[in-house]
Amino acid sequence: MHRRTALVTGASSGLGEVFARELAARGQDLVLVARRADRLHALAGELTTAHGVVAEVLPADLTRPEQLAEVTRRLAGGPTEVGLLVNNAGVLGRIAPLADQDPDDQAALVDLDVQAAVRLTAAAARAMTRRGDGRIVNVSSMTGFLPVPRGAVYGASKAFLTAFSENVHCETAHLGVHVTAVCPGSVRTGLHQGSGTKGRLGRNLDPLDVVRDALAAVEAGRPLCVPGRDYRLKAGLATALPRALVRRAVLRLWQQERRSR
Repeated sequence: MHRRTALVTGASSGLGEVFARELAARGQDLVLVARRADRLHALAGELTTAHGVVAEVLPADLTRPEQLAEVTRRLAGGPTEVGLLVNNAGVLGRIAPLADQDPDDQAALVDLDVQAAVRLTAAAARAMTRRGDGRIVNVSSMTGFLPVPRGAVYGASKAFLTAFSENVHCETAHLGVHVTAVCPGSVRTGLHQGSGTKGRLGRNLDPLDVVRDALAAVEAGRPLCVPGRDYRLKAGLATALPRALVRRAVLRLWQQERRSR
């Protein structure tokens, strides 16, 4: 990881910014990708001053094909080779039943959370397998293990991303390229502001702990990382128990939430 540049998407805030800060603190040069160029430039300047790393800024809206293509070209080649891709960019979208959702909003969610992640993972995998070395982190979610009423498309997108990451890992691990799906529960970022110590999935995790767990997993070549012992237990139960029991438990919690509103 330390010999090459790390490209981080969604780097202007949330977990993406924490990934960038932690990697810079470890001496890693960076390519910072997000829509907000002003925030990227401010972050790049700060990291260069604090840690002496090179922080390249690449503003891009990954839902726009021409800008997504620019990022895939950077993964394929550039002034430095990308040895680590952190696919963090994503959107939660509106929390509401599917029948009440705007179809265009849901299509945009799929464009970013699924299609962009696939395109970037494929571009990185092509370059990395040619070299015989590389790491890819796809930021997924605990919601991928569970039914998600009022978040059907988001939950399904994360289930896809987790399975996709494991599949690609199996294709590329013997070639020296490891892919890790990171599946946090509730994280103390802007997504859960004002929710105190607990989010909808459980206790709010410290974002730096999530990032460090993710980087340790990808360096160890593990295809799946669920940060937090309590969340690992929940993920294990969700995959081991009969699906009907899991569905019943989720529906009961959802109904309690509806009554409390």
